[in-house]
Amino acid sequence: MGKRIAMVGSGAVGGYVAGNMVRNGADVTLIDAWPDHVEKMNKDGLSLRGTTEAESHEVPVKAINICEVSNLPKDGPIDIAFISVKSYETQFAASLIEGYLAPDGFVVSLQNAINEEAIAAVVGAHRVIGCIASSISCGLDGPALVRRQVPIRGDSYTVFRAGELHGRVTDRVEEVAELVGHTDSSMVTKNIWGERWTKLVINSSHNGLSACTGLGGNDMVRDDGARSVNIRLTAETLRVGRALGFAVGTKKGTTAEQWYAAAEGDKKALKEIEELLFAEIANRSDGARPSMGQDMLKGRKTEIDAMNGFVVEKGAEVGISTPLNAAMVDLVKRCERGEIEPSPENVANL
Repeated sequence: MGKRIAMVGSGAVGGYVAGNMVRNGADVTLIDAWPDHVEKMNKDGLSLRGTTEAESHEVPVKAINICEVSNLPKDGPIDIAFISVKSYETQFAASLIEGYLAPDGFVVSLQNAINEEAIAAVVGAHRVIGCIASSISCGLDGPALVRRQVPIRGDSYTVFRAGELHGRVTDRVEEVAELVGHTDSSMVTKNIWGERWTKLVINSSHNGLSACTGLGGNDMVRDDGARSVNIRLTAETLRVGRALGFAVGTKKGTTAEQWYAAAEGDKKALKEIEELLFAEIANRSDGARPSMGQDMLKGRKTEIDAMNGFVVEKGAEVGISTPLNAAMVDLVKRCERGEIEPSPENVANL
């Protein structure tokens, strides 16, 4: 028999990845808290949409509400549980599925931010694998409707990077890479912590900025003030990750030193980085919006503490000042509380 898989959190990324696994023959149970989403998935299937017609699929799936998880044992234990929920829901999700794992079952964090240790606190570190979804840009546009705003990357860029916490290559991590590879390009990494920080650099420079300005991904590049903050946030977070000793990567062949120089106003470096940012717009729909920007539009709690707040915390540990990350935390929380409206003016003086 094939492995039994659960996707705990079947919204944008979770639903998109689970749907493509099912399309390729995997036995996946989608678990979600939104009743309308679960009901429509069971009734009409999951609708996947991409940037081309060839990426559009109607996928029959089996979905359950989190209240129905106690019914899982009737079909046997879960061999692989993917968690794809907001960071602040991580331990709840891990606790929800932990009692239904097979004896050799394990959990995969398919999330933003760095949540592997939180999952390990529930299920044990030996049962945790990390998996980064880089630049996938998905949104849940309605019940059972997931839309991806960037093209399939294939050989041009590796979207998924799966890794064991100890860094060794195992059969199970290769299996995870194969499963997420049904969605787009994937690889096994021996550097899961460095990969996590590489993704955190992107998240911390984009997500909070989108949430507090109301801008989508492309407009954050076009707006002079937002673009400047984006570049300086990238440099700030890079400094912290590298000071902690992680092998943190940078975008498309750039170096950390280029970002540091650009953030400090070096004209040559700034021109090079800005050219890179504008080039990315060509491969991204104007509808693309970072997940935290989507959350702000929907009136949901954001992951600001797990992203920029985490950078501030870790910066303090290594004696690196993180004023821009701290400003993002403050601005996003003020927007969440309704004290200010999301607007580019919020970052004009940063």
